[in-house]
Amino acid sequence: MKACLSRRAFLKSGAATALVLPQILPARLRGAAAPSNLITVGFIGTGEHGTGWNLRRYLELRELCRVLVVCDVDGARMRRAKEIVDEQYQNRDCALTKDFREVLARKDIDAVMISTPDHWHTLMSVLAVRAGKDVQCEKPTLSIDEGKILIREVRRHHRVFQTSTEDRSIPVYHRMAELVRNGRIGRVQRVEVILPRQPNVPGDPTPQPVPPDLDWEMWLGPAPFAPYTRDRVHFNFRWIEDYSGGIICDWGTHLFDTAQWALDVERSGPVEIEGTGTFWSGGLYNTVKDYDVTFRYANGVVMTCRPGNPSIRFIGTDGWVGNTGWRGELEASSDAIKNARLGPDEIRLYTNPQGEHHDFLQCVKSRKDPYFPVDIGHRVSTVCHLANIALKLGRKLRWDPVKEEFLGDETANELRKVRPMRPPWTLEG
Repeated sequence: MKACLSRRAFLKSGAATALVLPQILPARLRGAAAPSNLITVGFIGTGEHGTGWNLRRYLELRELCRVLVVCDVDGARMRRAKEIVDEQYQNRDCALTKDFREVLARKDIDAVMISTPDHWHTLMSVLAVRAGKDVQCEKPTLSIDEGKILIREVRRHHRVFQTSTEDRSIPVYHRMAELVRNGRIGRVQRVEVILPRQPNVPGDPTPQPVPPDLDWEMWLGPAPFAPYTRDRVHFNFRWIEDYSGGIICDWGTHLFDTAQWALDVERSGPVEIEGTGTFWSGGLYNTVKDYDVTFRYANGVVMTCRPGNPSIRFIGTDGWVGNTGWRGELEASSDAIKNARLGPDEIRLYTNPQGEHHDFLQCVKSRKDPYFPVDIGHRVSTVCHLANIALKLGRKLRWDPVKEEFLGDETANELRKVRPMRPPWTLEG
């Protein structure tokens, strides 16, 4: 557990239902209007990361935005988020609700920040863009084909969408990507990605009474019905396949993005995937536990992924560059590589040193794509899903990154599709 929490510790230190929207909003949702030059924001999901990282940063950016409403199915978390907002603005204007559809129905909301479990990400984002909202949403998607639908809807409705990770604004990852892109390690041969280990307990599946302040039906939403147990919700949803893709999806979306960014394949992907691993069994959790995955790209680069101390290393014909530990300092095979200066005509990758939230808000104003737009976010999520599918099937898979389908393997192709959603929830519309 400590390894999986380490990134969060670092961060703290540094449309029918389809969408059937109410016609008349409750009085509690009609807060004071923000000045017209500010982007108005609704927060959907106010758990640990939703408040400790996302909400905190939005409240710091008061010259750009105003938070008007917070939403969470857990009443205690919802009310705590309202207290944080009200304390920052020195009033009691922040509205609150357990039903995200009430946030989307507000005509005075320009954008939403979605910080929910993964099984809600695409559905909420799609309903939000259909309701005319720009979206910043935590990663990842729940399946490959979900991401394709998300791209279609974001582009169709001309909305700004930020896949929410901070990596592209962190100097060490930006620096190594630019060094690789500009050939400082020669021709890239191999990328070694290490992700954290998962919890070492299988989770207790014993049904328990639903806490009176938790809307359990809304927490489950489109996922299959399951009895409440505290090991199923909040942070631990990550280890249950109905809601997430486990450690590979949780952390892979960070370090795989740096890899694909540096390799200049951020709108493509590998062509072959194979791996071995074990899955949780005998308890509540059922995602991958131990794993050793190999990806091969059309240009011959091989990327491996194993558990340990979250790290990344690019190995080329002329040396290597990388780091050890989350946000660890830059390491290289020579000082010449580590301290290399980039010339004015060399490749410079777009970043925003002020982070993904600032970048998103600036793009809401400019209507340009942010640094981690919907299509690139989808491709990184796809790499994670490819790993999980290869591990589940236990065989080598061939992938066509242009058609986005497995070659000659219908069983694998079934696993990339949108999962059935529990009525009345649907992505159709």
